[in-house]
Amino acid sequence: MTTNKTLSQLRLDGKWALVCGASKGIGAATARALADLGADVTLVARTEESLKETFQQLSATGTQRHGYFTADFDDPAGLKTALEAWLKRTPKVHILVNNTGGPPGGPASLAKPEEFLAAFNRHLISGQTVVQTLLPAMRQAGYGRIINVISTSVKEPIKGLGVSNTVRGAVASWAKTLAGELGKDGITVNNVLPGFTRTGRMESLFKARAEKEQRSVAEIEAEARALIPLGRIAEADEIAAAIAFLASPAASYITGVSLPVDGGRIQSL
Repeated sequence: MTTNKTLSQLRLDGKWALVCGASKGIGAATARALADLGADVTLVARTEESLKETFQQLSATGTQRHGYFTADFDDPAGLKTALEAWLKRTPKVHILVNNTGGPPGGPASLAKPEEFLAAFNRHLISGQTVVQTLLPAMRQAGYGRIINVISTSVKEPIKGLGVSNTVRGAVASWAKTLAGELGKDGITVNNVLPGFTRTGRMESLFKARAEKEQRSVAEIEAEARALIPLGRIAEADEIAAAIAFLASPAASYITGVSLPVDGGRIQSL
């Protein structure tokens, strides 16, 4: 009986989820995972063609209703308008997966002020816009899961990602603050911190570093694997599994945490 109850707590039947940055990588994998657990999933990203590809990959029973819409997280005002239009068509919202592409690489000391502002706008201001827009629906539903996909850099800065390190830390502090404020409403707020994960962003960062150092991408990847106790790069589905757990009823007493999913790479406790 206990096993059956535990398994049922992982199901998301009847839950509505909004997955941001869902056109590829971790966002797309998360959308698939939530749909597999029974959730109704709405995808949002900038590129409609890529969204359509992810949409077609979502499993669905006869009662599930999936959808998608486009929005640009570099434009918080436009994002809010798109969200409000979506809410008029959606009866409930239970789960928000806050995920968007990271800033370009480079040292913090060389970054222009406008690069910090652009990243802050994309990651924190747009995140705040989404949360404020969806909170009334979560409160009405009596169920809320806000999961931010950020970076292990909130625990341990990553060399060559100065702007990202700075802004990701701000997002982590924002999420911890929200967790304290929203707990009384039964809404949990958590962060997932992916380690090296086989996505387009990782490939582009490795390629840029290889070109800068005049080495092969294979060498760069080998160095990355050597830092990971599990000895391999993560697949996006593995990050999605952690996100799906935090979105489930089984994670009802977990809030305010930043969960590394990094194969053990981070050395801090």
